[in-house]
Amino acid sequence: MPQSRSDGLLAIYPHITSRDRQLLQLLDGHQVLTTDQIHALFFLARRTCQIRLGELYRLGLLDRFRFARDGGGSQPWHWTLGHNGHRFQAAAHNRPEPTARTSRQQMQRLSANPNLTHLLTATEFGVRLSAYARSHPAAELSRWWPETKTAARFSPVTPDGHGLWSEDGTTVGYWLEADTGSEPLGKLAAKLDKYAALARKGGPRYPVLFWLPSEDREEHLHAYLRGRRPEGVLVATATHSSDPADAVWLPVGDTQRVRLAGLPSDHGRVVAANSNYDENGVFLT
Repeated sequence: MPQSRSDGLLAIYPHITSRDRQLLQLLDGHQVLTTDQIHALFFLARRTCQIRLGELYRLGLLDRFRFARDGGGSQPWHWTLGHNGHRFQAAAHNRPEPTARTSRQQMQRLSANPNLTHLLTATEFGVRLSAYARSHPAAELSRWWPETKTAARFSPVTPDGHGLWSEDGTTVGYWLEADTGSEPLGKLAAKLDKYAALARKGGPRYPVLFWLPSEDREEHLHAYLRGRRPEGVLVATATHSSDPADAVWLPVGDTQRVRLAGLPSDHGRVVAANSNYDENGVFLT
């Protein structure tokens, strides 16, 4: 195993496994994952996860940071692409190779991002669905997109994430709004107008999922949205303590919680405004 983080990229290739490539690709899109999240996604034993992450760090494929925990101790390691990880992903996607300075600055900006908690909360949603699918063969998260990719493909909406979730032969698309409790309820509700506009143009009519930090926040949002929800937009809520695959979603206006796969979902029409389809009308996953 090479010990120097400055070894040439080609010299590292024999040490990169298919699982490593999946991790690098995920970090390329979602920017940061904690040790706990990587463990849930890719490993059975936590110790094996920790050892492999340390090896990838020494190879320069990953970088990491963590903060002090209030009351003492440290928070978990937060993992990002290291310089060699950025170089590998740039080569894989035909992008210009970054400099070491660019890679370092990107990690520093991410670590100091005031929205880091929100970013990790949105990512945690996909982590839990992926972990559920690992132990349930009839379930699959076939699409898991971060905010940037979703916004680029489905303008004008800007959700915190988007995915296609399948269970027992049923596939549901969703728009994720990962709430940390910092925004006024009116600002949350205002986001629904963009989803209505996309649907009117023939885009997907997916449920808008508000993933909320507490039951009180959920109750207040339901009360606020009564009479304020745009026509044709389904909104459902659950809390961070729940597993998003389970029967935890409460549609606004209903009293019965349902599974994610039980929510109504429509992929939209074959029109230019709908990036679900190519020019031949073929559905793209």
